[in-house]
Amino acid sequence: MVTTVASRVESLSSSGIHTIPKEYIRPQEELTSIGDVFEEEKNIAGPQVPTIDLRDINSEDKQVRENCHQELNKAATDWGVMHLVNHGISFDLIDRVREAGKAFFELPIEEKEKHANDQASGKIQGYGSKLANNASGQLEWEDYFFHLVYPEDKRDLSIWPKTPSDYTEATSEYARQLRSLATKILSVLSIGLGLDEGRLEKEVGGIEELLLQMKINYYPKCPQPELALGVEAHTDVSALTFILHNMVPGLQLFYKGKWVTAKCVPNSIIMHIGDTIEILSNGKYKSILHRGLVNKEKVRISWAVFCEPPKEKIILKPLPETVSETEPPLFPPRTFSQHIEHKLFRKSQDALLSKEG
Repeated sequence: MVTTVASRVESLSSSGIHTIPKEYIRPQEELTSIGDVFEEEKNIAGPQVPTIDLRDINSEDKQVRENCHQELNKAATDWGVMHLVNHGISFDLIDRVREAGKAFFELPIEEKEKHANDQASGKIQGYGSKLANNASGQLEWEDYFFHLVYPEDKRDLSIWPKTPSDYTEATSEYARQLRSLATKILSVLSIGLGLDEGRLEKEVGGIEELLLQMKINYYPKCPQPELALGVEAHTDVSALTFILHNMVPGLQLFYKGKWVTAKCVPNSIIMHIGDTIEILSNGKYKSILHRGLVNKEKVRISWAVFCEPPKEKIILKPLPETVSETEPPLFPPRTFSQHIEHKLFRKSQDALLSKEG
Protein backbone atom coordinates (compact mmCIF):
# COMPACT_ATOMS: atom_id res chain seq x y z
CA MET A 1 0.00 0.00 0.00
CA VAL A 2 1.39 3.42 -0.94
CA THR A 3 1.23 5.95 1.87
CA THR A 4 -1.62 8.35 1.23
CA VAL A 5 -1.21 12.10 0.89
CA ALA A 6 -3.20 12.63 4.09
CA SER A 7 -0.52 10.86 6.14
CA ARG A 8 2.31 13.19 5.06
CA VAL A 9 3.60 15.26 7.94
CA GLU A 10 3.78 18.28 5.62
CA SER A 11 0.00 17.99 5.06
CA LEU A 12 -0.60 17.83 8.80
CA SER A 13 1.64 20.82 9.42
CA SER A 14 -0.03 22.99 6.77
CA SER A 15 -3.57 21.98 7.74
CA GLY A 16 -3.72 24.53 10.55
CA ILE A 17 -3.84 22.04 13.45
CA HIS A 18 -2.90 23.33 16.92
CA THR A 19 -2.44 19.94 18.54
CA ILE A 20 -0.56 17.00 17.05
CA PRO A 21 -2.11 13.52 16.66
CA LYS A 22 -1.36 11.19 19.57
CA GLU A 23 0.83 8.84 17.50
CA TYR A 24 3.41 11.66 17.20
CA ILE A 25 3.56 12.32 20.96
CA ARG A 26 6.68 10.90 22.59
CA PRO A 27 6.53 8.74 25.74
CA GLN A 28 6.51 10.56 29.06
CA GLU A 29 10.09 9.59 29.95
CA GLU A 30 11.37 11.30 26.77
CA LEU A 31 9.31 14.48 27.10
CA THR A 32 11.27 15.72 30.11
CA SER A 33 14.38 16.09 27.94
CA ILE A 34 12.83 17.88 24.93
CA GLY A 35 13.41 21.64 25.10
CA ASP A 36 13.29 24.66 22.78
CA VAL A 37 15.95 23.95 20.14
CA PHE A 38 16.72 27.64 19.51
CA GLU A 39 17.37 28.20 23.23
CA GLU A 40 19.35 24.96 23.40
CA GLU A 41 21.58 26.01 20.50
CA LYS A 42 22.51 29.28 22.27
CA ASN A 43 23.78 27.36 25.29
CA ILE A 44 27.56 27.73 25.39
CA ALA A 45 27.98 26.06 28.77
CA GLY A 46 28.95 22.41 28.82
CA PRO A 47 30.40 20.18 26.09
CA GLN A 48 30.29 21.19 22.41
CA VAL A 49 30.48 18.95 19.35
CA PRO A 50 34.09 19.24 18.11
CA THR A 51 34.96 21.07 14.89
CA ILE A 52 37.75 19.39 12.89
CA ASP A 53 39.70 21.37 10.28
CA LEU A 54 40.69 19.04 7.43
CA ARG A 55 42.90 21.59 5.65
CA ASP A 56 46.06 19.67 6.59
CA ILE A 57 44.75 16.11 6.20
CA ASN A 58 47.22 15.48 3.34
CA SER A 59 49.88 18.04 4.29
CA GLU A 60 53.43 17.45 3.04
CA ASP A 61 54.65 18.38 6.52
CA LYS A 62 54.55 15.14 8.55
CA GLN A 63 54.00 16.86 11.91
CA VAL A 64 51.25 19.13 10.58
CA ARG A 65 49.54 16.15 8.93
CA GLU A 66 49.76 14.03 12.08
CA ASN A 67 48.32 16.83 14.22
CA CYS A 68 45.27 16.96 11.91
CA HIS A 69 44.93 13.16 12.06
CA GLN A 70 45.16 13.18 15.86
CA GLU A 71 42.38 15.76 16.16
CA LEU A 72 40.10 13.69 13.92
CA ASN A 73 40.90 10.47 15.77
CA LYS A 74 40.30 12.12 19.15
CA ALA A 75 36.87 13.33 18.03
CA ALA A 76 36.03 9.87 16.62
CA THR A 77 37.12 8.22 19.87
CA ASP A 78 35.52 10.65 22.30
CA TRP A 79 32.35 11.79 20.48
CA GLY A 80 31.91 9.82 17.25
CA VAL A 81 30.52 12.98 15.65
CA MET A 82 32.12 16.21 14.45
CA HIS A 83 31.75 19.28 12.25
CA LEU A 84 34.18 19.02 9.33
CA VAL A 85 35.47 22.31 7.89
CA ASN A 86 37.86 22.81 4.95
CA HIS A 87 36.61 19.45 3.70
CA GLY A 88 37.42 20.24 0.06
CA ILE A 89 33.85 20.26 -1.28
CA SER A 90 33.03 23.66 -2.77
CA PHE A 91 30.42 25.86 -1.12
CA ASP A 92 28.92 26.43 -4.57
CA LEU A 93 28.26 22.70 -5.02
CA ILE A 94 26.86 22.39 -1.50
CA ASP A 95 24.50 25.32 -2.18
CA ARG A 96 23.33 23.64 -5.40
CA VAL A 97 22.60 20.39 -3.53
CA ARG A 98 20.65 22.28 -0.89
CA GLU A 99 18.73 24.35 -3.44
CA ALA A 100 17.81 21.25 -5.46
CA GLY A 101 16.54 19.32 -2.42
CA LYS A 102 14.63 22.32 -1.10
CA ALA A 103 13.03 22.88 -4.52
CA PHE A 104 11.85 19.25 -4.63
CA PHE A 105 10.13 19.59 -1.25
CA GLU A 106 8.54 22.87 -2.38
CA LEU A 107 6.71 21.01 -5.16
CA PRO A 108 3.00 20.35 -4.55
CA ILE A 109 2.49 17.15 -2.55
CA GLU A 110 0.70 15.60 -5.54
CA GLU A 111 3.90 16.03 -7.59
CA LYS A 112 6.05 14.54 -4.83
CA GLU A 113 3.66 11.58 -4.56
CA LYS A 114 4.69 10.54 -8.08
CA HIS A 115 7.99 9.55 -6.42
CA ALA A 116 6.37 7.77 -3.46
CA ASN A 117 8.07 4.69 -2.08
CA ASP A 118 6.15 1.60 -0.98
CA GLN A 119 7.81 0.13 2.08
CA ALA A 120 5.29 -2.70 2.37
CA SER A 121 6.41 -4.12 -0.98
CA GLY A 122 10.11 -3.50 -0.29
CA LYS A 123 10.41 -0.45 -2.54
CA ILE A 124 12.25 1.73 -0.04
CA GLN A 125 13.70 4.32 -2.43
CA GLY A 126 11.64 7.43 -3.06
CA TYR A 127 9.45 9.92 -1.22
CA GLY A 128 8.09 8.70 2.10
CA SER A 129 7.14 9.20 5.72
CA LYS A 130 7.96 7.05 8.73
CA LEU A 131 5.76 4.02 9.11
CA ALA A 132 5.52 2.62 12.61
CA ASN A 133 8.04 -0.22 12.74
CA ASN A 134 7.96 -0.77 16.46
CA ALA A 135 5.38 -2.00 18.91
CA SER A 136 4.69 1.46 20.33
CA GLY A 137 3.37 2.64 16.96
CA GLN A 138 5.08 6.01 17.28
CA LEU A 139 5.72 8.25 14.32
CA GLU A 140 8.37 10.88 13.64
CA TRP A 141 7.66 14.45 12.55
CA GLU A 142 9.31 14.22 9.12
CA ASP A 143 8.88 13.36 5.48
CA TYR A 144 11.89 12.29 3.42
CA PHE A 145 13.32 11.38 0.04
CA PHE A 146 15.65 8.36 0.04
CA HIS A 147 17.79 7.02 -2.78
CA LEU A 148 21.12 5.38 -3.57
CA VAL A 149 23.55 7.94 -5.03
CA TYR A 150 26.83 5.96 -5.43
CA PRO A 151 28.31 3.85 -7.07
CA GLU A 152 26.83 5.33 -10.22
CA ASP A 153 26.22 1.96 -11.91
CA LYS A 154 23.95 0.91 -9.01
CA ARG A 155 21.70 3.98 -9.12
CA ASP A 156 18.10 3.93 -10.31
CA LEU A 157 17.79 7.34 -11.95
CA SER A 158 14.16 6.65 -12.88
CA ILE A 159 13.11 7.54 -9.34
CA TRP A 160 15.27 10.67 -9.04
CA PRO A 161 13.36 13.96 -9.23
CA LYS A 162 13.33 15.55 -12.70
CA THR A 163 12.33 18.84 -11.09
CA PRO A 164 14.34 20.84 -10.33
CA SER A 165 16.46 20.28 -13.44
CA ASP A 166 19.78 20.58 -11.52
CA TYR A 167 18.86 17.85 -9.02
CA THR A 168 20.60 14.89 -10.74
CA GLU A 169 23.75 16.76 -11.75
CA ALA A 170 24.31 18.49 -8.39
CA THR A 171 23.51 15.39 -6.32
CA SER A 172 25.69 13.13 -8.50
CA GLU A 173 28.70 15.43 -8.28
CA TYR A 174 28.25 15.82 -4.52
CA ALA A 175 28.12 12.02 -4.13
CA ARG A 176 31.34 11.63 -6.15
CA GLN A 177 33.16 14.19 -4.00
CA LEU A 178 31.80 12.72 -0.75
CA ARG A 179 33.05 9.32 -1.83
CA SER A 180 36.58 10.74 -2.12
CA LEU A 181 36.23 12.41 1.27
CA ALA A 182 35.10 9.10 2.79
CA THR A 183 38.31 7.46 1.50
CA LYS A 184 40.42 10.16 3.20
CA ILE A 185 38.54 9.81 6.49
CA LEU A 186 38.69 6.00 6.47
CA SER A 187 42.42 6.23 5.80
CA VAL A 188 42.99 8.44 8.87
CA LEU A 189 40.80 6.17 11.03
CA SER A 190 42.76 3.11 9.82
CA ILE A 191 46.09 4.69 10.71
CA GLY A 192 44.64 5.63 14.11
CA LEU A 193 44.02 1.92 14.78
CA GLY A 194 47.58 1.06 13.75
CA LEU A 195 46.40 -0.49 10.47
CA ASP A 196 47.44 0.06 6.85
CA GLU A 197 45.70 3.17 5.56
CA GLY A 198 43.54 1.27 3.06
CA ARG A 199 42.37 -1.38 5.51
CA LEU A 200 39.06 0.05 6.79
CA GLU A 201 37.96 1.01 3.29
CA LYS A 202 38.61 -2.56 2.16
CA GLU A 203 36.72 -3.94 5.19
CA VAL A 204 33.59 -1.90 4.35
CA GLY A 205 33.46 -2.92 0.68
CA GLY A 206 36.00 -0.79 -1.16
CA ILE A 207 35.26 1.42 -4.12
CA GLU A 208 32.98 -1.15 -5.83
CA GLU A 209 30.81 -2.22 -2.91
CA LEU A 210 30.50 0.64 -0.39
CA LEU A 211 27.06 2.16 -1.00
CA LEU A 212 26.19 5.82 -0.50
CA GLN A 213 22.50 6.27 0.32
CA MET A 214 21.09 9.79 0.54
CA LYS A 215 18.13 10.65 2.75
CA ILE A 216 16.81 14.19 2.53
CA ASN A 217 14.91 14.76 5.77
CA TYR A 218 12.15 17.37 5.69
CA TYR A 219 10.93 18.50 9.11
CA PRO A 220 7.86 20.77 8.77
CA LYS A 221 6.92 23.32 11.43
CA CYS A 222 5.34 21.59 14.39
CA PRO A 223 2.62 23.25 16.53
CA GLN A 224 3.75 21.33 19.64
CA PRO A 225 7.50 20.78 19.23
CA GLU A 226 7.89 20.01 22.94
CA LEU A 227 5.88 16.78 22.39
CA ALA A 228 7.44 15.43 19.17
CA LEU A 229 10.73 14.40 17.62
CA GLY A 230 11.82 14.74 14.01
CA VAL A 231 13.91 11.59 14.38
CA GLU A 232 13.87 9.44 17.51
CA ALA A 233 17.07 8.51 19.33
CA HIS A 234 19.22 6.06 17.36
CA THR A 235 22.73 5.26 16.26
CA ASP A 236 23.54 5.02 12.55
CA VAL A 237 24.15 1.54 11.16
CA SER A 238 26.48 2.95 8.49
CA ALA A 239 30.27 3.06 8.37
CA LEU A 240 30.21 6.87 8.13
CA THR A 241 27.35 9.37 7.76
CA PHE A 242 27.81 12.86 6.28
CA ILE A 243 25.15 15.51 6.93
CA LEU A 244 24.36 18.91 5.45
CA HIS A 245 21.48 21.03 6.75
CA ASN A 246 19.79 24.35 6.04
CA MET A 247 21.30 26.04 9.13
CA VAL A 248 18.24 25.41 11.29
CA PRO A 249 19.30 23.64 14.52
CA GLY A 250 17.83 20.27 15.46
CA LEU A 251 20.57 17.66 15.87
CA GLN A 252 21.16 16.47 19.43
CA LEU A 253 23.84 14.06 20.65
CA PHE A 254 23.66 11.98 23.83
CA TYR A 255 27.07 12.70 25.35
CA LYS A 256 28.11 11.70 28.88
CA GLY A 257 24.52 11.22 30.00
CA LYS A 258 23.10 14.49 28.62
CA TRP A 259 21.56 15.69 25.34
CA VAL A 260 23.87 18.22 23.66
CA THR A 261 22.50 20.38 20.83
CA ALA A 262 24.86 20.76 17.86
CA LYS A 263 25.60 24.34 16.84
CA CYS A 264 25.08 25.40 13.23
CA VAL A 265 28.64 25.78 11.90
CA PRO A 266 28.76 27.63 8.54
CA ASN A 267 30.24 25.73 5.58
CA SER A 268 30.67 22.54 7.59
CA ILE A 269 29.61 18.97 6.97
CA ILE A 270 28.62 16.98 10.06
CA MET A 271 30.13 13.50 10.16
CA HIS A 272 29.02 10.56 12.31
CA ILE A 273 30.96 7.39 12.95
CA GLY A 274 28.41 4.60 12.38
CA ASP A 275 27.94 1.19 14.00
CA THR A 276 29.96 -0.50 11.23
CA ILE A 277 33.18 1.35 12.14
CA GLU A 278 32.43 1.02 15.87
CA ILE A 279 32.24 -2.77 15.40
CA LEU A 280 35.38 -3.04 13.24
CA SER A 281 37.32 -0.88 15.73
CA ASN A 282 36.01 -2.96 18.67
CA GLY A 283 34.45 0.13 20.21
CA LYS A 284 37.50 2.41 19.94
CA TYR A 285 35.54 4.71 17.63
CA LYS A 286 32.08 5.61 18.90
CA SER A 287 28.72 5.45 17.17
CA ILE A 288 26.89 8.08 19.21
CA LEU A 289 23.18 8.08 20.07
CA HIS A 290 21.48 11.06 18.43
CA ARG A 291 18.04 12.46 17.61
CA GLY A 292 16.38 15.41 15.86
CA LEU A 293 14.24 18.11 17.46
CA VAL A 294 11.59 20.11 15.60
CA ASN A 295 10.27 23.65 16.09
CA LYS A 296 7.21 25.76 15.31
CA GLU A 297 8.99 28.61 13.51
CA LYS A 298 11.17 27.18 10.75
CA VAL A 299 11.24 24.20 8.42
CA ARG A 300 14.43 22.18 8.90
CA ILE A 301 15.95 20.17 6.04
CA SER A 302 18.97 17.89 6.33
CA TRP A 303 20.82 15.86 3.71
CA ALA A 304 22.24 12.68 5.26
CA VAL A 305 24.48 10.40 3.19
CA PHE A 306 25.01 6.97 4.74
CA CYS A 307 28.12 5.07 3.62
CA GLU A 308 27.06 1.44 4.00
CA PRO A 309 28.86 -1.87 3.46
CA PRO A 310 27.15 -4.49 1.24
CA LYS A 311 24.34 -6.26 3.09
CA GLU A 312 25.52 -9.89 2.83
CA LYS A 313 29.06 -10.07 1.43
CA ILE A 314 31.03 -9.02 4.50
CA ILE A 315 31.02 -10.35 8.04
CA LEU A 316 31.29 -7.41 10.43
CA LYS A 317 33.27 -8.16 13.58
CA PRO A 318 36.11 -6.53 15.51
CA LEU A 319 39.31 -6.68 13.46
CA PRO A 320 41.90 -9.08 14.97
CA GLU A 321 44.32 -6.20 15.54
CA THR A 322 41.78 -4.46 17.82
CA VAL A 323 41.29 -7.49 20.05
CA SER A 324 43.54 -8.70 22.89
CA GLU A 325 43.28 -10.58 26.19
CA THR A 326 42.54 -7.30 27.96
CA GLU A 327 40.25 -6.08 25.16
CA PRO A 328 38.05 -9.02 24.12
CA PRO A 329 35.66 -8.61 21.17
CA LEU A 330 32.66 -6.46 22.13
CA PHE A 331 30.51 -7.48 19.16
CA PRO A 332 29.51 -10.89 17.70
CA PRO A 333 30.11 -11.56 13.98
CA ARG A 334 27.16 -10.44 11.82
CA THR A 335 26.48 -9.41 8.26
CA PHE A 336 25.31 -5.81 7.82
CA SER A 337 21.85 -7.17 7.11
CA GLN A 338 21.86 -9.19 10.35
CA HIS A 339 23.03 -6.13 12.28
CA ILE A 340 20.05 -4.11 11.02
CA GLU A 341 17.66 -6.96 11.89
CA HIS A 342 19.17 -7.23 15.36
CA LYS A 343 18.63 -3.50 15.97
CA LEU A 344 15.03 -3.60 14.75
CA PHE A 345 14.30 -6.69 16.86
CA ARG A 346 15.78 -5.11 19.96
CA LYS A 347 13.82 -1.92 19.36
CA SER A 348 10.51 -3.77 19.07
CA GLN A 349 11.35 -5.84 22.16
CA ASP A 350 12.19 -2.68 24.13
CA ALA A 351 8.94 -1.08 23.04
CA LEU A 352 6.96 -4.15 24.10
CA LEU A 353 8.65 -4.18 27.48
CA SER A 354 7.97 -0.49 28.04
CA LYS A 355 4.30 -1.08 27.17
CA GLU A 356 4.05 -4.00 29.56
CA GLY A 357 5.87 -1.99 32.20
